Amino acid sequence: MKKSQFSFCFLFYLHSEAEIIIFYYMGNKTKIRSTTILAVRRNGQVAMAGDGQCTLGETVCKGNSRKVRKIYDGKILTGFAGSVADAFTLLDRFEAKVKEYNGDIMRSAVELAKAWRTDRTLQKLEAMLLVADKKQILLISGDGNVIEPEHDAIAIGSGGNYAYSAALAYLDSSDLSAKEIAERSLNIAGSICIYTNQNLTVETLE
Repeated sequence: MKKSQFSFCFLFYLHSEAEIIIFYYMGNKTKIRSTTILAVRRNGQVAMAGDGQCTLGETVCKGNSRKVRKIYDGKILTGFAGSVADAFTLLDRFEAKVKEYNGDIMRSAVELAKAWRTDRTLQKLEAMLLVADKKQILLISGDGNVIEPEHDAIAIGSGGNYAYSAALAYLDSSDLSAKEIAERSLNIAGSICIYTNQNLTVETLE
């Protein structure tokens, strides 16, 4: 059978109460674009929000994917953008680091970033992570960077710039809570970015 006769097959995988669809293609890989994740902190509340869209090429293949969750007995928020399978591999590694370093997300993030940069297996993973506790919000990237935002908001993913801009505006000009800012900013991103929808998951720490 020729490669052109293959379309694609679906593998459904249940992981941490989140239904994940992983696509395996025969022949050339099709780029999977997906999601916007935003974290906001205000007045002792931290909120992380993510949309539910996964886009395969020019097709929306899933609209209710869950990409934000709590770990470490509900004390830490995590969110990802990029390849789903890669992201869950990294989230598992991060969760292991958090347990090793007793909930210290900065040290856990630095150690994960070091491994991500030096481990040949991890170097091939394509994803970005946002993690947060009550005191810190961090972005972890595959080039070894751990970034703490200058302001009380940061976003990743295809609609990240839209959500980030909206969040900064709300922080500067409103009295909205972190959760409300996250929801409104993601909805704005979803109305602009074609790879982001308005089916949101929002988690908070008080």
